[in-house]
Formats: sequence, C-alpha cells, structure tokens
Amino acid sequence: MPVAGKFCIEINLLTGRYVATCHNDRRQSEWPPHPARLFSALVAAWAEACDPDQSERAALEWLEMQPAPAISASNTVMRTVCSHFVPVNDAAVINTGWYNRQAKKLETARNSSDGDAQRAKIQGTVDAQVSRIGTTNPCSAVEVLPDGRNKQERFFPSVTPESARVTYCWDSAAPEGKSEIIDKLLHRVVRLGHSSSLVSCRVVQEPPEISHIPGGGTLGLRNVRRGQLSELERRYASHLGVSPRALPYTDVRYRVAESAEDPEGCLKPNTLGEWLVFEFQHGSRMIPAFRAVELASTMRAAIFHYAKDPLPEGLSGHKPSGAPASEPHLSFLPLPYVGFPHADGRLLGIAVSVPDTLDEHSRQELYRAIGTWEKLAEPENLKLNLGAKGEIHMSRVRGTSVTVSLRQWVWCRPSRRWTTATPIALPRHPGSLRRGTQSARSRAWREADKAVVSACVHTGLPEPLNVTTKLSSFIIGGRSAAQYPAYRQNGPGGKQIRRQLVHASITFDQPVLGPLVLGAGRFFGLGLMRPCDGTGEPSEETDVANE
Repeated sequence: MPVAGKFCIEINLLTGRYVATCHNDRRQSEWPPHPARLFSALVAAWAEACDPDQSERAALEWLEMQPAPAISASNTVMRTVCSHFVPVNDAAVINTGWYNRQAKKLETARNSSDGDAQRAKIQGTVDAQVSRIGTTNPCSAVEVLPDGRNKQERFFPSVTPESARVTYCWDSAAPEGKSEIIDKLLHRVVRLGHSSSLVSCRVVQEPPEISHIPGGGTLGLRNVRRGQLSELERRYASHLGVSPRALPYTDVRYRVAESAEDPEGCLKPNTLGEWLVFEFQHGSRMIPAFRAVELASTMRAAIFHYAKDPLPEGLSGHKPSGAPASEPHLSFLPLPYVGFPHADGRLLGIAVSVPDTLDEHSRQELYRAIGTWEKLAEPENLKLNLGAKGEIHMSRVRGTSVTVSLRQWVWCRPSRRWTTATPIALPRHPGSLRRGTQSARSRAWREADKAVVSACVHTGLPEPLNVTTKLSSFIIGGRSAAQYPAYRQNGPGGKQIRRQLVHASITFDQPVLGPLVLGAGRFFGLGLMRPCDGTGEPSEETDVANE
C-alpha cells in the first residue's frame, strides 16, 4: 500500500552512471538530477505518441502543480571531464534558421482569419524542402561526412553514484487513477539527461531515506511551476526540436537532510555547516599552503566589498560595539593538496564555511554579495587581486568537483582521528617550544597540548583521548608550522598578540563529524583538520589527474 500523503517516483540508472551537463556550467555534471529534467522527460514521452492521451496530460498538469519534491540520492564520484571535438550538424541539410522562420509563420497563421490556408501553404513549403534532402551534389555530400565537417568542442560530464537509484517524493497523494497513469508514462521514459544516460522509471509505494530537502539550503535545483507543460509546448513551437532551447524552471534551494549528513553517534562541533567552494583555475600561479591567511583575508575582503553596510555580525565576526561575535561566523578556508602519496601542499581552492547557526539575514547577505560579484565578473572568472603577487582566477564549484581535495566530504566525513592540514594558532601562549632547558621545553609542549584540548572544548567537543603536537606536519604534503608567517591578533588595548603555531594529531573516543577547524586563526584558514581514520579515503589518481 502507498504511504498516506506521499507520491514517489524512482529512477534507476541502468548504466550505473548519470550523464547530464549542469545548466550553468558546461564542464560540470548535474547531481542529483533536477526535478524539472524528470518532468521534461515525462512530457517528451507523452508528446511522442501519435495521439497524445489527454488523461496523461491531466496527470502531468496535476504533477506540475505540486510543491518541490524531496529527493533521495547517494554521494557520487565525478569522472574526469575531457573535451571532445565533434562534427557539427550539416547546416545545408538542416537549415535551422529557415525552419525557425517557418515555425514563426505558423505561429502567426494561428491568429489569422485564413489560418488554415496559410498553414497548409507553409506545410507544403516545408515538405518540399524535406523532399530535396539527398539530392545534393557530390561535393556537398562529402561535406556531410564527419571527416568533412568542422568540429566543435563539447563536454560530457558524468557522475557515478554510490547507488544507481534516485527517488523523488512529493508530500501529496495522487488522486485516484493518476498514479497508475503516471506509472505507465514512466515506462516509456528511456533516458534522463544525455542519450547515453539510460534509465528505467516507476512509481514506488515506500519512500526511501531522504537526502535532499527543499527549502533553506544552498544547493539550487531546477523545479517545475504551474503551467510548465503549456510553456514547454509553446517553446517547442518556436524551436521545433532543432534550434537551441532553454528549459523553463523555477529555482528551489535544497539542504542536505540531517540523517544524511549527521551519522548516528557522531560528535558535532559548532563548526558544522555548508561550504561554498571556489576552485582556482588552471594557469593561476601555484600558491603554497603557508599563504593561507593572506589568501583568506583577501577572499574575505573581496566578498565583503559587495556586501551592504553595515555588515551583519554573522559576516564580520564583530558586534556593533566592536566586541567579538558570540556565535560562530563565516570562516574562509583555503584548501591544500595534502594527505595523498604525492601531495605537495599547494592550495587548490578556497571554501567559505557557513555555520549552521548563522542567522538568516547574514546568510542571505552573503549569497547576495557573492551573486553580485559573479554577475559583475561575467563572462570571465572571478579574480582575487594579490597586489604585487599577481591575480588568482577562480570559479565557484557547482555540484561535485572533479578535484577530490575540493570535495567537502574529504574534509567533513566522520572520524575519530584528525590531523592538521594547516597549523593551529594556539589560543594561549605555551612558552618557548624550541629554546631553554629540556624541562622548560617539555613543560611548554605539555601546555601546547592543553591549549589544543581547550580549542576542542571551545568548539563544543569533549576533551579528546589523545593529543600530540609538533612543528612539522603529520600529513603528507603539509608544510611545517615554522614556514607560516607569524599570526597576530588584536589583544586588550589594541595590542598585537602573536600566536604560537603547531601541528596536532587528535583522537576522540567516538567519531566527530566535520568540518573541524580549531584555534585562534580558525576563521582565516588556520587549524583546518583532516579526518584520518584511513577508511573511505579517496583515490589519489582522481585527484592528481585534475590538479
């Protein structure tokens, strides 16, 4: 029996992968499949019939009026995106401009008093044009062959999900008979996205565990709106399936379901939240990890330049009085290439970490500022100006990044053991770690361990079972704390306080869910921790190939 008040559609990816281009980035793959894409596939299956069934149309019109569905979709691994040069369609045989003009004439004829006669005349002209196909001279025929045609660069991004099954769940029970009608229509849907992305679809009775919930998140998915079917018909009359077309949609923000991101039994620091990741473009100069604070400060200033004054407390990190904010605020976290056998510690991108506790006003102002920056930069990439040290070209990652080190899961999966990718700026000075007597140095290192424990407690975690600190990195590719510039903070009376930097390896008695960032410099890229349980580690092959 179906679950009361639910209507669910299940998509099975028959090849185990999904091929569809992100609508706003040709090099990125769409995941999860957008609800508007599914609806368009249903409409195409309905319209392909010689005599489209009106009961199926009524079922589609019912579906388009439902609120955005919740989605069950697993994590994915994105394949390396390679460019392909493919022959363009033969413009002499398929004259898209000519056909477009005939389509517009047909549209005009509908409103004419002698529309039937005009439509018959136009149809005769089109039939005559079609009948001439195949009568071209030998030279033109050779140009039709792939080797004789010009080639244009194309991308076919693809993802391989952990589970080849995606389910859409609407909080509405289908009226009597409509579930069966949509199910029969789904049986005629053979692909979703690219023609190589073969699927089988059906209506299911039991909804699975939900991974994406509409409302309140940062992931934008295209959904349908009232009148979607009629709008698709109207647009088809213009492009006739030949000329370029755009999918009508309404943008709905989704958030990751708590059950999907918060495994049972995990400790949760107050640094939990979503990341907005920006990837450095190929050709930008290599930036070592020890420039993390400089890069974070530049990124912060760039975004705040497009925000409205006065800055909300959740963005600036300060109250109107100038006192530090009482709640976690934005962090700017440069992401280094570390933890793989051949890692070299260079920075591959930067994440803007948005804590779950951030107030809605601050959150919306952040999105508005980034959106303004991106709009003004179009069609170019975003630029970070480092002064005499040059510029960094970057773009916001939409979907799953090809570069493994930029995937949030690499930094945020549950783990009992965590190590520093960038050193921790200790919240209090431990004493000299390299000078003085042996007993004085030992005492200073014990104080450093205690300061790391305090940093853990400050993020809402219990005291760890074990803490080990040192100046050199625990992780492959990590840079020594001594290579980082001195980190200073404003103290009482405006006095500059220099914070000691150390690397740390921390073990908890139960898994901690990331992201985990510790210490006094956690809002500027210092103290970024990487989970190191050794389970579920990503493959370096997919990382190095794209970095």
